[in-house]
Amino acid sequence: MTLAQMEAAMDPMSKLENGMVTIIQVFHKYSGHKCKLKKAELKELINNEMSHFIMKIQENETLDELFADLDQNGDLEIDFTEFIALIAMVTSACHELFIPSHRSF
Repeated sequence: MTLAQMEAAMDPMSKLENGMVTIIQVFHKYSGHKCKLKKAELKELINNEMSHFIMKIQENETLDELFADLDQNGDLEIDFTEFIALIAMVTSACHELFIPSHRSF
């Protein structure tokens, strides 16, 4: 069953479920059929899709450090599980920005 078929057969997805689908779709947009990101693809994903939460990566040294931290199995590629670690770290770090008492509006 495809994602579209699942969506049609089920009640509307929650905001959280839609967010999860979006994370999966964005990962595959940059990783393609191989389902792994090389450094250049990770840089492009971060710069295009996460620029409000992570500064644009300009320096190769910054990219090298981030990539080394994420690449837990040392295969020089970021798989989906390693990518989710990045999403979790960034989400956790940005969490306080979205606590209602910290909003300025």
